[in-house]
This record gives sequence, structure tokens and C-alpha cells, in this order.
Amino acid sequence: MGTPEGRGPEPPQGGPFFTLAEVAKRSTKEETWLVIRGRVYDVTRFLDEHPGGEEVLLEQAGRDATESFDDVGHSMDAKEMLKQYLIGEVHPSDQKPDTSKPEQLLFWTVWLIPIVGALVLGLMYRFYIMDGKSS
Repeated sequence: MGTPEGRGPEPPQGGPFFTLAEVAKRSTKEETWLVIRGRVYDVTRFLDEHPGGEEVLLEQAGRDATESFDDVGHSMDAKEMLKQYLIGEVHPSDQKPDTSKPEQLLFWTVWLIPIVGALVLGLMYRFYIMDGKSS
């Protein structure tokens, strides 16, 4: 059961909240916390089980690991596993503003730019072919 946006597990209702300074103190093998999408996870018990090795988690421990987590391309099962390690949320005063791009903005970048590029290449090709035949 995730959030309506499909962004992961439901946050705890009403906290608990942790500051990024509190999370930063938990960056050892004995206590390993990290932040993913504004939620705080205690992954200490998972260190020995992580397929990529404990070093990967320890490298990200005590900080926001959202980008690294997303870059790896974790499976849906891995994202589902996060629920059991969820202990709270980042305090609202420490949360970063959401900088994700709206889906509507993608239309022109996905279709318009390649179409204009193809037209320019087509005109250049035609110009050089016509120029070559007249010589």
C-alpha cells in the first residue's frame, strides 16, 4: 500500500520526525540510517543481507540516499522491502522542495525537439544534394 503518487510506503502518521543532523549521527555499522524520498529508514539489520554488500549502504548512511537508490534501478520488491525499515520522516524544516518535473512538460521535449531536428537535417540534406547536382 503506497502513496497515491506511487512514491513508496505510507509515511508514519504524525511522525516521528528526525532532523538531518539526527540522521547524520547514525552512519556506523552499529546504527545505519538513511533517507529516501523524505522518509527515514533504519537499515542496520539489512546490512548483511544487502545484495550489493554492506559497503554500499554504509557509504550512503547518515544522509539522503534518494538519488543513489533511484540510480541503481531497484526492483519493485526492493522498494516494497523498504516498508519494514521505515522509522519516520525527515523533519519538515529539513525537507528539500520537490523539484521533479511535471509530466506535461515532457511532451515538447519528447516530440517537438526531435521533429524540429529531423526537419533541419532534412533541409540540410536536400540543400547539399541539390547543390551537388547543380555543380
